[in-house]
Amino acid sequence: MVFGRGRRQERREERREERAGDREVTRYQMRQRMISVGDDYVIENDRGERVFKLDGKALRVRKTIRFEDMDGRELCKIQERMLRVKDSMEIEDPDGHRIALVQKAMIAPLRERWTVKLEDGPDLRVQGNIVDHEYTIERDGQRVAEASKRWFRVRDTYGVEIAPGENDILILATTAVIDTMAHPDR
Repeated sequence: MVFGRGRRQERREERREERAGDREVTRYQMRQRMISVGDDYVIENDRGERVFKLDGKALRVRKTIRFEDMDGRELCKIQERMLRVKDSMEIEDPDGHRIALVQKAMIAPLRERWTVKLEDGPDLRVQGNIVDHEYTIERDGQRVAEASKRWFRVRDTYGVEIAPGENDILILATTAVIDTMAHPDR
C-alpha cells in the first residue's frame, strides 16, 4: 500500500483500470465551475484536445446553455424549465425536440440522487456526492459513466469517464446540467 492512500482508494483505482482494460472508455476533462450564463467553457478529451464548447447565453429570462462542437455547430441545447415543482432542466436537440429531462430526485445527507428521463430509451439514474463531483450515472443498474475529481491534481477540475457505446454528448450535457443545478449561485 502506498503511504497516504487507503485500501479503499487502491481498490477503486484497480477497478477503474480493469474497466479501462476490458473496453475502451472515453474520458473528458471538466472544470468544477464549468459555466455560468454569459460564459463559454471548453471540454477537453483525455489527450488534451479541445472537443466541445458550452456557450452560456446571456440576456435570457431562463438559463440557456448551447452545447457545440469546436466548429460552432450546435449539438444540443440545455434550458432551465420554469414554473416546475421540482428543479429540472431539459436537454434538446438542435431542432428544439426534447432529448432528456434532468430532475433532482432526492437529497440525503451525503448523497444526492437525480433522474434523467430520456425520450427514447431507459432512464438514467445519477447518484453520489454531486457537490464534490464524485458520482456515477447508471442505466438499469449498469454504470454508463462516472464523474470524479480524484483523477486530476489540478484544482477545480474533474473527469467524466464514459463507457463505450454511450452517447458522449448526452452524458456530458447531463453533467453540465447537474453542475449548473447543483451550484445555482453561479
